[in-house]
Amino acid sequence: MQACTALAFNLRRKTEYLVALADYSIKCFDTDTKELVSWMRGHDSSVSSISVHGSGRYAITTSTDTAQFWDLDTFQRKRKLNVRQSVGIQKVFFLPLSNTILSCFKDNSIFAWECDTLQCKYQLPTPVEGSLLRYKVFAVTRDGRVLVTGGKLNHLHLWCLESKQLLRIIQMPTKVRAVRHLEFLPDSFDGGSNQVLGVLSQDNIMRFINIQTCKLLFDIGSQEEGISTATISPNGRFIAAVMENGSLNIYSVQALTQEVNKPPPPLVKVVEDLSKGKLGASKLTMRVTTGRSERPWKSKGKIQTRVLKPQGNTSLENKENELPDGLNKKRLQALLKGFGEYPAKYRMFVWRALLQLPENHLAFSSLIDKGIHSAFVHLKDEYPMKSRKLLRVLQRTLSALAHWSAIFAETPYIPLLAFPFVKLFQNNQLICFEVVATVIVNWCQHWFEYFPNPPVNILSMVENILAHHDKELLQHLINCSVTSQLYAWPLLETLFSEVLTREEWLKVFDNIFSNHPSYLLMMVAAYIICSRAPLLHCNQTEDFEYFFHHRNNLDINVVIKEAYHLMEATPADIHPQRMLDDFIPLTKGQYPVFNKYPKFIVDYQTQERERIRQDEIEFLRERQLVHEIEAKAIQRKVEDEAWYRKQELLQEAEEQRRKILLQEEEKLADQRQRLAAVKRELKVKELQLLDAARRRFLKHQQDQRQMELKRLDDEIARKVSMRERETATTLQDVEVRQMELESQRQLFEQQLVKEQETVTQEVKGERGASRRRADLEDQLVQRLIEIDQDEDCKARLLAEESLAKADQKCIDTDWRIQALHKQRCDDLDREAHYKEIAKLLYDNRVKEAELLNAMKEEEDKRWEEVKEKRAQLEAEQLAAAALDACRKQSLEDEMNDAVELAEKLQGEDGYFERLRDLKTGSVQQDLECQPVPRESGYICLNDFSSAESSAHFSLDRRREDLECRERELLAEVRELRQKLTSQARATYPLPHFPDTKWTT
Repeated sequence: MQACTALAFNLRRKTEYLVALADYSIKCFDTDTKELVSWMRGHDSSVSSISVHGSGRYAITTSTDTAQFWDLDTFQRKRKLNVRQSVGIQKVFFLPLSNTILSCFKDNSIFAWECDTLQCKYQLPTPVEGSLLRYKVFAVTRDGRVLVTGGKLNHLHLWCLESKQLLRIIQMPTKVRAVRHLEFLPDSFDGGSNQVLGVLSQDNIMRFINIQTCKLLFDIGSQEEGISTATISPNGRFIAAVMENGSLNIYSVQALTQEVNKPPPPLVKVVEDLSKGKLGASKLTMRVTTGRSERPWKSKGKIQTRVLKPQGNTSLENKENELPDGLNKKRLQALLKGFGEYPAKYRMFVWRALLQLPENHLAFSSLIDKGIHSAFVHLKDEYPMKSRKLLRVLQRTLSALAHWSAIFAETPYIPLLAFPFVKLFQNNQLICFEVVATVIVNWCQHWFEYFPNPPVNILSMVENILAHHDKELLQHLINCSVTSQLYAWPLLETLFSEVLTREEWLKVFDNIFSNHPSYLLMMVAAYIICSRAPLLHCNQTEDFEYFFHHRNNLDINVVIKEAYHLMEATPADIHPQRMLDDFIPLTKGQYPVFNKYPKFIVDYQTQERERIRQDEIEFLRERQLVHEIEAKAIQRKVEDEAWYRKQELLQEAEEQRRKILLQEEEKLADQRQRLAAVKRELKVKELQLLDAARRRFLKHQQDQRQMELKRLDDEIARKVSMRERETATTLQDVEVRQMELESQRQLFEQQLVKEQETVTQEVKGERGASRRRADLEDQLVQRLIEIDQDEDCKARLLAEESLAKADQKCIDTDWRIQALHKQRCDDLDREAHYKEIAKLLYDNRVKEAELLNAMKEEEDKRWEEVKEKRAQLEAEQLAAAALDACRKQSLEDEMNDAVELAEKLQGEDGYFERLRDLKTGSVQQDLECQPVPRESGYICLNDFSSAESSAHFSLDRRREDLECRERELLAEVRELRQKLTSQARATYPLPHFPDTKWTT
């Protein structure tokens, strides 16, 4: 009389099995003797799973707080897995074909243990960071190499137990929000590496997927008939499922995978000789002989050969009448005329043959995979149905039509048109969709040319037929202002489903599918003509509307015969067959393009619907916000009322307490008066007994005090002992923590020393490079100054020389020209001209001598000024050196103070080796000022002034660099001091290790 929580079979003795009960015990029963074999106890909570070793000798039982290892030969517990209460165990089980135990905990940690020694073999790494999946269910392949885990998400994790790595993450369809059960489908030819995995999700549907290709193969169960739990037979042939309604369903895997495991097409095909088996359709040759010889090819007579041309219409007719599956359209029509309808048992088969459905599985799957179209999301509000399955099939079929062509999402009568076919083919959605699509393509020709209005052209055809065959009825309809949109369109848009019963509708469509598409319009006209008697008595528009939207007392066989009569008797000029095309089946592979409608209207309506949908979403959002505000206001109002009501109750309680106090005070006053009277009456007796009562009371009080003191002493002693134990435990924890902190501090100091040495070396290298770079820059600047001065001097000399040469050449040229001119004019003036030239030359020499004397005097003055400037420069250099020495001494004192303070904080810190190096070497080199050598030679006043200004500029720049470097060093020392103080006070947490172990 106990509930069962887990079962296990396949023990070493095949007739025995284990049962875990609700009282936390495990029992072993024998199926032959039907007796209890053993009773095992040890769990403190309910057992969730039982795993049996492959040999059947051992078993592991798992509960939330512990896992126990049992020997099934002796039914004794061998080991027990201890775990922290905060973690909890999810499942512990044996791996197939191995001696490994896998333990899975609620924190997603998975450990593998050796079965014999119970030593930890390995641990799987933690899942992907950021993953919210918590492992709940597990499955292992038959060879024990792949582990699949799942939980309350639509993700599955595939682990390779050999490499201990996560192979892949499989995402199930969006309908799956949680995984309840996982189980591999065994296969006799996969060598244990199972590829097909069954996944039971929260929607009670079990989906079977291929873990390599990640494709959905098949599924079992539905929302109406959900699966509670399922298991697969060891040979992989059957699936046993316990349904939610309590029934047990057995599924055949072979039947479920028949479509998946369809054999490939044959590689070898036979070439057929058409010349022997079949005759050509265009030319049929026959030999006709004149004699009666049995072997005409040996006859000596002349053979006459004629070419007989076959009747082309007969061959074409036979080709058109040939249907799939060996059926013939003419024979079916003859059968239909004889019996009036097709046999109910074979009707669907005949319809599929007549409509020549291509059964494009891939194309239909692509349309279904696009999901529910936005135009049919709220279909249940517009067309409420009792059957949820029928509503779902109708919704999917309409969505597939809308995805096929956009016009069907905007057409309001498409649900009415498709509903009878959906109800008829609700168990085969592919056939349902293709039947509706075939009807739309062939029997709904030219319906959408005037969209969104009814097809006026089609209705005019019906009106023409009615005018030709029954003018009186048409005139009555016109007199009553009843148009074809009222008497013909309701029949067409519902395909007679509103006015006919199921049997009548099937009989009608047996005839419609067996004839030309124009027969549908003939049926509409025949229905109206056969109803002329009640229609002639109707005068109100409401009566006509009611007549064409409800069933009427009409013999459908008469209507069908009348339709055939109209097909034959209607003239060719108004016959719908002239306007409508012949039957064209759907193409194989892909469905044809359907665009026979005004695209701009459909696009406009689609845009308007999208705009309306967005407005509706915005309105719903605002309404939700208003509702939330109203709810908050109501809640606040309720809280205020509750507070005021509470205050009123408190005030009432206070008044009541005051009244009670007044009454008690009055009672006390009365009692005091009565007591005073009693005291006066019994004063004598009280004086006598007072001494005895006082002594008795004192004794009683003393006894109570002694008992209280004893109890307090016991309590103090117990608390003291407890405090001592807690103190000892705390001291031990503190010592362990101090040891851990000390080890961490030493490790951190080593790391700091290593980092400091690295930084020191880098800083030394940078300072040396910067010193060398500064020296090179100084030398380069001096060299540039010298080169600039030399170039200026040379340029000036060259300019003077070139100017003198140019003047001289100009004078010589002028002289020669004048000499030649005068020589030609008058040779006598030559001597006078020579005299003038000699005079000019003499004056020139005098001026040059004066200029040379002036330049020599100026040069002497300049040399004296150079000597004075050099003396002044040496004096300024001495003053700058004294200032630099003073600054260097103050900087060294500051650095010594900083180093001493940092060494007090941490003596072995490697950062301060850098400061010592700076103190001893680096700063000294930076503070030294190297004099720039200068070659002796000729120098002018401008050169000396530029050299002096560049020297002053170099000294000022070095002084500024030293001051900046001094400030940087002081800031670095303060930063190091703060950093070392914070690092010395910091503590670090210890790494986490799994607190699990097997104990004997």
